[in-house]
Amino acid sequence: MVAPGVWRFACEMSLKGLLSSRGGSALRGIRPAGVASVLSDSERLAMLDDLEQSGLGWFWASDAGGNLTYISAAIAARLDLPLGDLIGQPLTTIFTTADREGRGKSLSLMLGAHKSFTGMAVRAARRPEGTVLRLSGQPITSGSGRFLGFRGTGSDITDEYTREEETARLARYDSLTGLSNRHRMAHHIEATLTAFRAARRNCAVMMIDLDRFKHVNDTLGHAAGDELLKQVAERLTRAIDREAEIGRLGGDEFQVLLPDVDDRGVLGELAMKIIAMLCQPYSLEEGRCVIGASVGIAIAPHDGLTCEEIVRAADLALYASKNGGRGQYRFFSGELENETIFRRRLEQDLGTALREEQLFLRFEPIVEASGGAVTSLEAHVCWNHAARGIIDEEEFAQIIEGSALLGDVGRWAIAAACARAGDWPNTVRLAVNVPVPLFLADDFVTLVADALDAAGIAPSRLELEISEAVFFGDTSTVDRTLAALFKLGVRLTLDEFGSGYSSLAYLRRAPFDAIKIDQRLVAEAERQDGREMGLVRAIVALAGALQMDTMAGGIESAGLLEALTGCGVRYLEGPIFSEPVDAEMVVAEMAGGAWKIEPGAERTRRARRRTVFRKIQVIHDDFAYEVTLRNLSKTGALIEGLADVPKGTQFVVDLGGGQLAVATVIRSNGDVQGLEFEQSLIEDGSGGLCTRNRVSPYALAAAGTPLAPLAPGKFLGVHQGGAVPKFGYAVAPRAEMV
Repeated sequence: MVAPGVWRFACEMSLKGLLSSRGGSALRGIRPAGVASVLSDSERLAMLDDLEQSGLGWFWASDAGGNLTYISAAIAARLDLPLGDLIGQPLTTIFTTADREGRGKSLSLMLGAHKSFTGMAVRAARRPEGTVLRLSGQPITSGSGRFLGFRGTGSDITDEYTREEETARLARYDSLTGLSNRHRMAHHIEATLTAFRAARRNCAVMMIDLDRFKHVNDTLGHAAGDELLKQVAERLTRAIDREAEIGRLGGDEFQVLLPDVDDRGVLGELAMKIIAMLCQPYSLEEGRCVIGASVGIAIAPHDGLTCEEIVRAADLALYASKNGGRGQYRFFSGELENETIFRRRLEQDLGTALREEQLFLRFEPIVEASGGAVTSLEAHVCWNHAARGIIDEEEFAQIIEGSALLGDVGRWAIAAACARAGDWPNTVRLAVNVPVPLFLADDFVTLVADALDAAGIAPSRLELEISEAVFFGDTSTVDRTLAALFKLGVRLTLDEFGSGYSSLAYLRRAPFDAIKIDQRLVAEAERQDGREMGLVRAIVALAGALQMDTMAGGIESAGLLEALTGCGVRYLEGPIFSEPVDAEMVVAEMAGGAWKIEPGAERTRRARRRTVFRKIQVIHDDFAYEVTLRNLSKTGALIEGLADVPKGTQFVVDLGGGQLAVATVIRSNGDVQGLEFEQSLIEDGSGGLCTRNRVSPYALAAAGTPLAPLAPGKFLGVHQGGAVPKFGYAVAPRAEMV
């Protein structure tokens, strides 16, 4: 603490310096021009004191070492700091720059340069959130030119600074959610990509679009929509538990920048976590609502080098994920534009498939838990495509989702399934999943009645599995259809219960006979601790109270089967009993009467194989062979085109776009080989498969190739180099390439 006498002396000396310094009077400019000064020093000090107290002008001074020698008492009061604690302290320890992003001038730099400055915004270092001052300073020198210190003025600009800061914040951040806005995200992505190219680092960009958001705006109003967007922003922030920049681009579109990640397994898990969290119900003042989310993912430098390239790639991936049925994620691929054409071609072929009877059914047994008897069979639609071969039920579901022919396929499925059920014992029921558009069609009940009459089966043998999504349709249409179906006598099952849409209101409104627990909840119950299984028990208890049966599917393990049985689930299905089988096998199994299936501990769901039928390259001993990829699963592939390949041969399989997978031949028959991958492929989020990692463009650049995004097609090329191929080429397949 500076002694009072010393402090007063310092103040008087500094004030005299302000009044009579070589730089001129500190009061210059406030008296009329041409009027001579007739005031004494004491009168001048009094006038200066009045000026400081009025708030029109505050003053400060420092010595040559940058230590404060004078400061107006009013400034100290505004800063809420004792005046005696400030005198004699370095100016740079008293004040800190108010610019939070550090883009302004440095006070220490200006003082050290002995240059005049104006308009510098500062705060008290000990009160960083308090008053904001604007300082100006003028260096003072002696007659011999020796630097003596600074003299300057200050003013309180807290209100002005707050307004300017808010304006600047609104220019960078979304006013509704507080997330970064489109402009800030674009600037941040561009800056990150530029810095990361120099450091050879990766980053990923996610584009997120909300599904059914327009429905909320239309039904609950824009105020509800705004509140929903705020809650979405909060959930996004919680879901992304790693370094990231999250932004709202406008409307219901969000963007996420994730530095230092290129592992598509990690990104896929994060995308699924985001989708799962955003799909949970929201509570708004206007009512309860449920939405969904679709995600597109692109990775730099694999998919783009600039902000424009990487954002466009993520946009294309988002578009593909929404086209694939929504509620999915998708990685960018150079083939996405071609894939859009390919999917459109398949959808066009659906009309031909219906006309030429290329569609067929497989049936999955549903077993009663108490005795193992098959009580019903669920119908699945498959497609025997003229060029691609058999398209199984899972892949077909991906193709048909969102198609304009979804309702027509549903009509065919109900009629064909009822006809097949006519060959079964009367004690066995038929389960058919009903697409939402078909359920909402005006003639749906008539269609069901006609199919039952044509097949000659009792209505009670038909179980219609209805998704909770139908309840988002017109209320009067839904209630009228449900009442007509109940009157007709068919059984109704509420499908996917526990998926995030579930509401007791549905169960009160509709005469359901059974609840089918969502497979994702069942899968989580097996992986997690007792909480999910507790939800299953609660659903079973709820169904029992309402006199409804319960059903669970997708069961693969004996442990899960035992747990579900212990919870009281009455009907079960899954690979542990049987995968979907052909209609002929169903008839054969039931020829002797009741069909009972004992759960097999060794049964697991077969690795899903996609019929792809395209040209790829496989590499062995520095020689690349072009072969036909017939089908693909997570764990392996089937290739055709090479002859005399022994078991145990290792290949590097080039799946395109920098996707390389090491594989071993485990089966060889003529010109067809079965391969097993060293590292399993992963889901791409929309029914496809991809490698976890890809060849890095940085590695290619180090080898002399210009840095560029990965090409979409073949990656390695044929490396002849004088090498002699070990395997002969077989005759190319005769089937038409798709």
